[in-house]
Amino acid sequence: MTITQLQYVLAVAEYKNFTLAAEKSFVTQPTLSMQVQKLEDELDILLFDRSKKPITITEVGKKIVEQAKNIVNEASRIKDIVEQEKGYIGGDYVLGIIPTIMPTLLPMFLKTFIQKYPKVNLIIKEQNTESLIKNIQDGHLDAAIAATPLEIDFIKERPLYYEPFVGYVPNEHRLGNKKELVPEDLDIADILLLQDGHCFREGVLNLCKTPKIGGEHFSLQSGSFETLINLSNEGLGMTLLPYLNTIELDTGKKKQLKYFKEPSPAREVSLIYHKKELKVQITDALKDVITSVVRGAIAFQDVKIISPLNK
Repeated sequence: MTITQLQYVLAVAEYKNFTLAAEKSFVTQPTLSMQVQKLEDELDILLFDRSKKPITITEVGKKIVEQAKNIVNEASRIKDIVEQEKGYIGGDYVLGIIPTIMPTLLPMFLKTFIQKYPKVNLIIKEQNTESLIKNIQDGHLDAAIAATPLEIDFIKERPLYYEPFVGYVPNEHRLGNKKELVPEDLDIADILLLQDGHCFREGVLNLCKTPKIGGEHFSLQSGSFETLINLSNEGLGMTLLPYLNTIELDTGKKKQLKYFKEPSPAREVSLIYHKKELKVQITDALKDVITSVVRGAIAFQDVKIISPLNK
């Protein structure tokens, strides 16, 4: 039994196809199939039912796959320990980022990070929170940046910064004359929201009270803050933005911003990863770079964290 054989087994278990598993493992299909077969012969069991399409995992195979994950992770940890001891910061590092954070945060830290740590091959994937959690659990992401707290047993959360909510309120809106907002001002009936699947949307829903406005109202959900701003300008309602999304707005749009009375409602943004962490030296370096560049951009101190979960 070898680590390589176990890695091939995990690939087949994930992709349910020997050809695709071989492609993802960067080997030929006959090589992968032969190694999996050798392991099955050694253990005198069948790991996969090849008669079905897609391939299924046998009951004993499921138990072997779970144990294989632990063995492969622990083997990777040995290499990780050696690299930490040598002070080496390099290699592939797969980072997931949720869509409401990616466009604003990534340009702030990426250039600084790759210049400071040129030996790190940073692979960045935009995914929603649900996908990030699954991929961290399955070992496909080394870490992710998401709104927290998530309160998931196997995930460690390290806060990076606290980002206030900011109202985008056209002059003709019912709140247009207010100098500062308070959560009690908000009515879900006239707030334009991101579409389902965005944790910022859930944070807004948790912040808002039950509708107070009577009668019919216009309801729209978009995947873009820019779209929400444009629709607000057309008189279709107000919206809420994360603070970093307001920095690059033009002067005219900035005049429509209204801040909350302190403590300002905010989201906690954290670096999250599996508690059985690997590549900790890269994770620490990433956290240091991000916190250093964001510290100057967000001056708010007195905030109230709004959970991204719809509890």
